[in-house]
Amino acid sequence: MSSNFSYPSTPRQDIIETYHGIKVQDPYRWLEDPNSPESKAWIKAQNKITFDYLEKLPAREKIKQRLTQLWNYEKYGIPFKEGDRYFYFKNDGLQNQSVLYTLKDLNDDPKVLLDPNTLSPDGTIALAGLSISKNAQYLAYGLSISGSDWVEWKVKNIQTGEDLSDHLKWIKFSGVSWTHDHQGFFYSRYDEPNETTKLEDSNYYQKLYYHRIGTPQTEDSLIYQRSDQKEWGFNGNVTEDGQYLIINVWRGTDPKNLIFYKDLKDSNSKVIELIDQFEADYEFIDHDKSVVWLRTDLNAPKKRIIAIDINNPSQENWQEIIPETTDLLDGVGILNNQFVCDYLKDVKSVIKIFDLQGNFIREVDLPDLGIVRGFGGKRYETETFYSFANFTTPSTIYHYKLETGESTLFRQPKVDFNAQEFESKQIFYTSQDGTKVPMFITHKKGIELDGNNPTYLYGYGGFNVSLTPNFSISNLVWMEMGGVYAVPNLRGGGEYGEEWHQAGMKSNKQTVFDDFICAAQWLIQNKYTSPQKLAIGGGSNGGLLVGVCMTQRPDLFGAVLPAVGVLDMLRFDKFTIGWAWCREYGRPENEEEFKALYAYSPLHNLKPKTAYPATMIITADHDDRVVPAHSFKFAAALQNAHQGDNPVLIRIETKAGHGAGKPTTKIIEEIADKWAFLMDSLT
Repeated sequence: MSSNFSYPSTPRQDIIETYHGIKVQDPYRWLEDPNSPESKAWIKAQNKITFDYLEKLPAREKIKQRLTQLWNYEKYGIPFKEGDRYFYFKNDGLQNQSVLYTLKDLNDDPKVLLDPNTLSPDGTIALAGLSISKNAQYLAYGLSISGSDWVEWKVKNIQTGEDLSDHLKWIKFSGVSWTHDHQGFFYSRYDEPNETTKLEDSNYYQKLYYHRIGTPQTEDSLIYQRSDQKEWGFNGNVTEDGQYLIINVWRGTDPKNLIFYKDLKDSNSKVIELIDQFEADYEFIDHDKSVVWLRTDLNAPKKRIIAIDINNPSQENWQEIIPETTDLLDGVGILNNQFVCDYLKDVKSVIKIFDLQGNFIREVDLPDLGIVRGFGGKRYETETFYSFANFTTPSTIYHYKLETGESTLFRQPKVDFNAQEFESKQIFYTSQDGTKVPMFITHKKGIELDGNNPTYLYGYGGFNVSLTPNFSISNLVWMEMGGVYAVPNLRGGGEYGEEWHQAGMKSNKQTVFDDFICAAQWLIQNKYTSPQKLAIGGGSNGGLLVGVCMTQRPDLFGAVLPAVGVLDMLRFDKFTIGWAWCREYGRPENEEEFKALYAYSPLHNLKPKTAYPATMIITADHDDRVVPAHSFKFAAALQNAHQGDNPVLIRIETKAGHGAGKPTTKIIEEIADKWAFLMDSLT
C-alpha cells in the first residue's frame, strides 16, 4: 500500500548541545515531555494516521481472527510448592491475565487464589511478583498498573482469600522474601517520586526494608542503605532454613555484583560483606552451616560452582565444587540434597545432577532438543516440575522424581495446529570478523528456496540475555502465512557466557550490528529471502539493534519493526533506570564512549532524503523502562528524513508499558497490526 499521505507536522526547535567539542542538534527534545499539550496533540495525530492506515490493510482482520483462534488454549505455569500447598498459574486461553491457583494434592480440584482479571475491566492491572510465607498462610503480591515498573504490594490470607490492610508503594526492581516466623518480609524501594514526572525521573538510592504485616509502611524498618552509592540496588532473600538474609548488591545492568549477609537469629547482627568487590557475577545457591555455595563467572566465563566458608572467607580459601565446562552453566538449584545444573549447549538445555561434592550423578532425559525452565523447590524435596518447549512444541509441563530420574507428563497444551507441518533447524554463519554465530530458522516444511519467502529476522544482542527456542503463537501465525522466522544468537547476549556478552558491549557494540547484518546476508545468499522480502524486528535493546541496522543498511531490508527501542544514545541515561545501562553501552560524558555511541545512535544517523524501508515504530505511553521519548523523537526525525512511498509510522499503545503484564487483547491487536503491516510491505 502506498503511503500517499502527509505526516503530522512536527516543529523543530533550535536546540544544540556540545559533546566533547562536537555540536549535536536535538530539534525534537520537546517530545521528551509526554504530558505537554503539544506532545499529546502530536501523539493523537500520529496514532490517527497509523491506525487509519492499519485499518485499511486487507489481511489485518483475518490475521487477528487466526491469532485469537490459536491463542485460545489452556496455558499452564510451572507448579511450585510452599508449606503443604502447590501453586501454579493457568490461563484458560484468552484471559487478559493468568490466574493463580492453589491445591493441597495434585489430584485435587484447584482453587482460585488470585485472579488479576477482576482488578481492572481492560486487564491493564497485572501481577508483577509474588511471595508465599513458608507456612503457606500468606501471599504477598505485587501489582503493576498499565505496564509501569512501579509496583504496589499487598498481602492476602491464603486460607480465607481476604486481603489484609497492608499496602506498600514505590517499589521497583524488587521481590519480597518472608521471614520464617511468617510475620513479615524484606523488600527494596525508592523514595516517593514526583507524582507528575514519576514515569520519567531517574531512580537512585534504593533502600532495603523489613515490613511487618498489619503495620503501615511508614513503620517499616530500614535494614540497609548506602547514601554514598546512589546507583546501588539491593535484593534481600531469606535462606531456606531462615538463618540468614542474603543481600545481593547490584549496580545497574552490570552482571558484576556483591554478596552481603545478615544473621537473622541474632537481633543485633550487622550486615557482613562477604563479596565486597565488583569483580564478577555471584549467585547465592544455598548454604550448609558456615559454608556458602555460589555460582560465579570469576575466572570462569561460562560459570562454575564454588564454596566459601564464612568463618574463613578470604579468596585463597575458596573451594571449587563444579568446574567450568565448555557449556554455559545457566542456572543451579539444590533438590534431593543434590545440585541440579541447567546448562546451555549451543543455546539448547542440558540438565545435569551432581552430589554436593561435585560428583556427576546423571543427565536428565529431555523430550527433545529445546529449552527447559523450572527444577525449583526445596533442598530435601524429591519431586519437582519443569517445562519444555521449542519453536514447534508449546510449553509442556512435566513432573520429575529426583530419586528415580523419571519424568511424567503433568499438563500438555492442546493447540490447534500440526507441529509436523513445520521444521526448525540451527545453522552457524560467519560474521564479519570470522566468528561463527548460531541462528535458528523455522518455517513450513517444503518451502522453496527461491528468494521469495517473506522472512522475519528477530534479534536482541545485549545485556547478557539469551534468545532460546521458545514456542510462540505469534510466530506460528507468521509461518502459517508462508513466513520464515529466523533468530540469530548475536554477541552481547548470554548464550556462550560472559566473553560472548562482553564481545558486544560498549566500544564493541558495532559487533552486534555486524552479526545481525551478516545473518540477513546469509538468509539472502542462501535463497531464503531477498532484501525486499526481509523484515527485521526487536524490542528494547533489540529496538536499538534494528534501528541501527536500518540506518546503516537501509538497502538490505524491506520492513523494520523497532519496538520500545533505545534510540537516542546521547540521552538514554537521563530517564528512569537509563543510567543503569551505561555499563552496557558506555557513558555519553566519556569522550571515547561518546564517539562510539554517536557513531551508531539511530536518532543521530538518519540521513536526509534517504529512502528507508517501510517502518512501524512501536511504543507505549506508560513505558517507564525505555521512555517513549526515544520512539517519539526517532519517528519525527525519520519522517523528516525519509524520501519515498514506504510508510514510516509510529504506533503508540495507551495504558501499556515496556511489555510485561500486557493484557492478551492488546497483545493480539499489536501482533495483528505487525504481521498485516509486514505482509503488505513485503509484497
